[in-house]
Amino acid sequence: MLSRSRVISGFSAGFITGAVGVLIIGAAILYMLNMSEVVAISVLKIPSVQRVLSWTYDNLRLSVIPFSLTLLCFAGTLLRLNGYLADPTVSPEKIAQTEQLVDIWINMFFGIGVIWTAIGMRGALLEGIGDLNSQTAAQLGAFSILQRLVDGGILLALSTTIFGAVGGYLLRLLKSLTVGPRIRAFYNRLAEQQAESVNYALQSIDNRLEELVSTQKRKPADLSDTVENNENHGLPVNKGA
Repeated sequence: MLSRSRVISGFSAGFITGAVGVLIIGAAILYMLNMSEVVAISVLKIPSVQRVLSWTYDNLRLSVIPFSLTLLCFAGTLLRLNGYLADPTVSPEKIAQTEQLVDIWINMFFGIGVIWTAIGMRGALLEGIGDLNSQTAAQLGAFSILQRLVDGGILLALSTTIFGAVGGYLLRLLKSLTVGPRIRAFYNRLAEQQAESVNYALQSIDNRLEELVSTQKRKPADLSDTVENNENHGLPVNKGA
């Protein structure tokens, strides 16, 4: 009965994760098609959604896709870690590996923000001053060049830096709130078990040493008893021995 419930819960978690993954991948494809102007997505009847889409397009652009995929992988791994912590039959190595994978997804979220910062700065420099010389720059003026830098990627660089940092810290907070106490309790139990095994080994060594010492103490007494018995029976005794 218990194994059946585990199978059902595992199937449900996998189904939900897969469905969410399909939705995110589909949304990412639509978003890419909209950015490339192959299709046009308009939600004019819901102004708030339209504003969110416009803000995302202006500030994050294609970085939304790796951010979303990393977030999906983080959620799936965190759910799996939560299930492992509730199952006493799971090995400590699997739990440690899954927790490390959760931390990897968090670090990747930070890393995507850093990478897209570099991409945005590179695009801004190429778009803003890549094809200018002193004469054309003087003709355009400072404001026009600044506008070209902003349109080229400075806004993308700053926005992805903020989004990656804030999102990464929120993911750490989410991990700490959901599985943090149980992770600490798990490692404490593991340390206690290791300490008990070490204490048991040391106790076994101490008992063995006591047996050896007591055996060495009995040997001279046994030898003196043997000499005394030989003298009583008139047998020759080798004193040198």
